[in-house]
Amino acid sequence: MTTNAPRPEVLRYTAFSSAPDGGNPAGVVLDATDLDDSAMLAIAAGLGYSESAFLTAPPADLGGRPGRAYSIRYFSPRAEVPFCGHATVATAVALAERVGPGELLFATRAGTVPVQVAEEGGTITATLTSVEPYVEKIADVDLAEALAALGWPVADLDPAFPPRIAFAGARHLVVAAATRARLADLAYDFARLEALMHRLDLTTVQLVWRESATVFHVRDPFPVGGVVEDPATGAAAAAFGAYARELGLVPEDAVLSLHQGEDLGRPGELTVTLRAGDSRVRVSGTGVRIS
Repeated sequence: MTTNAPRPEVLRYTAFSSAPDGGNPAGVVLDATDLDDSAMLAIAAGLGYSESAFLTAPPADLGGRPGRAYSIRYFSPRAEVPFCGHATVATAVALAERVGPGELLFATRAGTVPVQVAEEGGTITATLTSVEPYVEKIADVDLAEALAALGWPVADLDPAFPPRIAFAGARHLVVAAATRARLADLAYDFARLEALMHRLDLTTVQLVWRESATVFHVRDPFPVGGVVEDPATGAAAAAFGAYARELGLVPEDAVLSLHQGEDLGRPGELTVTLRAGDSRVRVSGTGVRIS
């Protein structure tokens, strides 16, 4: 940002909740044209949220309707990340309040992400469609290191959900707990897990407990972003949807409810939609401005 450039307006929205004190807060800058990387990182660090989003004009080949297509970048308090689901939802809600509901198109470092925004009874819901996902195995030595950093013995894992690395815009390690109590007891070695995540290029660790066939509780340590835990993680939800389908844990056509943030006092709900014949994953949630 040049010294003569005006300071941009920084909005604050929460995603995956219709209450300002629920879900996951994000900073949103709707016009980051005059900001360089260091300025965006400084704003994200000053806010202290897990991520903030910054919009600029779209690339010429993106397509989309004028005023509804953008380039978007995401910064945690420590670094840029390729994709962030909750900041995408927060940004979509902020834009919908200004240009109305409908389809938005975002050019991210991970690829093009369309978002459909709807409003009903004053509540705005945004549905993002992920980039092409993939799922891969994790080496035994890396899994052992992850469990050691978490302080989770192998006996506390759910054998029906084998650990995997899943991607739907960012890489996440999926680890399933056998009980809700195991999921609730999260006190991990920050530096040790951060080092492993940097080595494996992970954004979060998606910790999961299955309540029923389509209802899950999740938590997401995020030490690489300088945050102990992310309250609601749209990118990880998309990755989990790809993981669950790939391993045959849910039907190819399914709607999953992920509850996150309850253990932090910021409850939120993420809806993951899988469609047969379409490998991409849809993640939906409400959002609201934080005063």
